[in-house]
Amino acid sequence: MSNIYTEPAQAAQTSVTAGSVFNNEKQPSSAETENETQAPTQSIEPNALILAEALSDKTIGWKIHNCKITKKTVTQDLPLPFLYHYDSLNDAIKQANPLTPALLSQFNTPMSAHEAAKLIGINEALITSPWHVKIVGSLVVFSEALQLAVRLHWTNTGKDTQQLYTQNEADAITAAFKDWQFFWSYRCTLQKANLNQYRTSRQATLRIEANADYQCLPATHALVVIAKLEADKIELPWFEAAIVERVE
Repeated sequence: MSNIYTEPAQAAQTSVTAGSVFNNEKQPSSAETENETQAPTQSIEPNALILAEALSDKTIGWKIHNCKITKKTVTQDLPLPFLYHYDSLNDAIKQANPLTPALLSQFNTPMSAHEAAKLIGINEALITSPWHVKIVGSLVVFSEALQLAVRLHWTNTGKDTQQLYTQNEADAITAAFKDWQFFWSYRCTLQKANLNQYRTSRQATLRIEANADYQCLPATHALVVIAKLEADKIELPWFEAAIVERVE
């Protein structure tokens, strides 16, 4: 992937919106402009790139590069509130060890399975410890035709970790990524920028100078992109295939 970013960027100025890849609508006339002032409507200039739509466009031929893990936590050793440990017990053990005022007072106290077992007065082996899974990563999608690369960030959960009761670590990771998600830390880069891409509308417009370095998308644009990708995720299986291959 490093070879993709070595060519010098051109001087063309570019604007990208986060909301059809290119739109060839004609320029609005002066009368149309007056009407738009009275009753605003979206106006898209020729060659406007709408990033959210572009990333979901199957005809562009996006290629995935450099899918990697940046943070990984998979363990059974993290503490949990006492109530999680107690709820993991089967009904027979709960009946033999009913909740007392002393136990209820510890419901939200984080502790290990060993500490919970000692508090209840049972063998530690009777408490099932979940796997705590938190995996964060990124990937880059690149279009040769557009000379556009977008780095997307993904994870299995927005929480500190996801707790999963499975037989082993591999099963926990598989279960965690049944509902993976993109998150908003988006970066994008344009290269060569040989197209005069821009858009004017009521929506915010992001103007990007052609640059070989990644540039952060503002949160307003990034959130639109993530919403579109999440909505279309089932129809874009190459993202999941790359991510699942990396985490397994």
